[in-house]
Amino acid sequence: MITERIFMRVPFGDHLDAMAPHSVSRSTLRSPASILTVLVLALAGCTGGEATEPSASIPVATRAELLDPADFAAAIADPGRVTINVHTPNEGQLPGTDSSLPFDQIRQQAATLPPDRTTPLAIYCRTGTMSATAAKDLAALGYTDVVELQGGMLAWRHTGRTIEE
Repeated sequence: MITERIFMRVPFGDHLDAMAPHSVSRSTLRSPASILTVLVLALAGCTGGEATEPSASIPVATRAELLDPADFAAAIADPGRVTINVHTPNEGQLPGTDSSLPFDQIRQQAATLPPDRTTPLAIYCRTGTMSATAAKDLAALGYTDVVELQGGMLAWRHTGRTIEE
């Protein structure tokens, strides 16, 4: 099973940062102010004019594919894919792991990553939380082919696969 984790890169000060999803209650959506806002935005999008290229300030969507353990095993079997354990502290690794890079050091240690941003990467941690952060940072650095182990090493082990200590 393949799902996608979507990240939005939006300007924040002098750098790009991720935008977290927000929840809105139904009652908020029915308020007069909300209805008026929706109408104004809808009408603003209907102005007749020439289509333009998106500017740099428009959010750019990037993604890391979330793969279940079976699909992740197939992905890391590809010799061209670099497999990185982003969990900290070290609690073991999947067989065939190429390197370990703590999830919170991705940007600081970007020089240790492949210089070609199209290099296929596979990332994982123990539960999936740290790899989600790492996926966001890899996307911000421009990596375009990133797969992530959904549920991390715990899900991997739960399916009967081994973890090297």
